[in-house]
Amino acid sequence: MPKASDLKRGMIVEIDGAPHAVKKVESKSPSSRGAATLYKVRFTNLKTGQKLDESLKGDDLLKDADCQRAKVQYSYQDGELYTFMNLEDYSQYSLNRGDLDGQLGYITEGMEGITALLMDGEIIGIELPQAVSMSIADTSPGIKGATATGRTKPATMTTGLEVQVPEYLENGEVIKVNTSNGKFISRA
Repeated sequence: MPKASDLKRGMIVEIDGAPHAVKKVESKSPSSRGAATLYKVRFTNLKTGQKLDESLKGDDLLKDADCQRAKVQYSYQDGELYTFMNLEDYSQYSLNRGDLDGQLGYITEGMEGITALLMDGEIIGIELPQAVSMSIADTSPGIKGATATGRTKPATMTTGLEVQVPEYLENGEVIKVNTSNGKFISRA
């Protein structure tokens, strides 16, 4: 049973008997002494698609959703459908673009390490790996001698995701990006 303080984007928990995906987590630390940190969490009901906003204390317990996990690989996109292949039995699962809100920018062709969340044999969502390797499609030219500074510049990945990267990186370089916060980790 995860605590509210352990929640990350993409996790699946059960609320009122229905599976909910964590879409956004914000923490707020009150200024008064002894007050508990509050977490504003936006959930999406995976069966109905409804959004649910909750304010939770850090030690509030949530119930894990009762779903199977299967290792899958991203195969292809067909219109609004994104298809994933199970790496054990080669069965295929499809999700709508809306079901992958906030995760699309990290999905690249042939990507492995994705976990599909299955309930009654149907896919209800995916969990991305902690970090993914991506190629920089467009950024301003690298600056010589910029390695010692902590300044960053925007870079657009091949998937369209925009990430702040150090100034010395150039187009075509492969970097690692954290999927929970969208921040640059290192060169790949």
